Amino acid sequence: MNRIDSLFQNKNQDILSIYFPAGYPNLNDTVPNLELLQKAGVDMVEIGIPFSDPLADGSAIQAAAKKSLDNGMKLRLLFEQLKSVRKTVSMPLILMGYWNTIYCYGLENFLKDCQTVGIDGLIVPDLPLEEFELHYKSEFEKYGIYNILLACPETEENRLQKLISATQGFLYLVSSSATTGGSLKVNEKQQSYFDRIKQIETPSLIGFGINNKESFKYTCEYANGAIVGTAFIKALKNNKAEGFISELR
Repeated sequence: MNRIDSLFQNKNQDILSIYFPAGYPNLNDTVPNLELLQKAGVDMVEIGIPFSDPLADGSAIQAAAKKSLDNGMKLRLLFEQLKSVRKTVSMPLILMGYWNTIYCYGLENFLKDCQTVGIDGLIVPDLPLEEFELHYKSEFEKYGIYNILLACPETEENRLQKLISATQGFLYLVSSSATTGGSLKVNEKQQSYFDRIKQIETPSLIGFGINNKESFKYTCEYANGAIVGTAFIKALKNNKAEGFISELR
């Protein structure tokens, strides 16, 4: 069984997923960060593939990705770092990045290396559902790697239902149509969106704007859990990562 499925079967509420870019704050920190997060009780981790031209990342994640790239992080090095990670880390691991990087690496080589090191799923924001199903789904299935899809407040109902049916592992629910790093501000439009997604039976996590215990608990009322990125990266930069995780709970 895929580790993501196992997680949601065994825990259906208050799931905490953390995002950080590989090779941050130091080049060889990827696996130590994962071990720290597992020790702190985090349920799942999204490892960012640093990219120089992001679409949805706010200033903090952009700066962290640039630092990682300046450190010398490359995709081949990331797989090298992760080759023994399953000896110490058992929680689900997801890679999150943009299609250019994967395409240049070669999809089959990429998926094969994901399988080899124990990656459970991918989040590729700029890979449309239709392109995935038409051209790449069979290769993902061949290597047992899940493709996790995203929805946002502007996603129309018929589109949302397609995403619910097609996503694997869980549905990533973007809290607002903004870049990462903001604060969760509940208005009438967003509340309507949250009320709508609360009815989703497919496992789901809410991301963007979750930066403290209050926002984490609030979003967990509408989904199975939440994803925290920018706030954790700031804590990591200031050597306060463990304390930050404790404060979230």
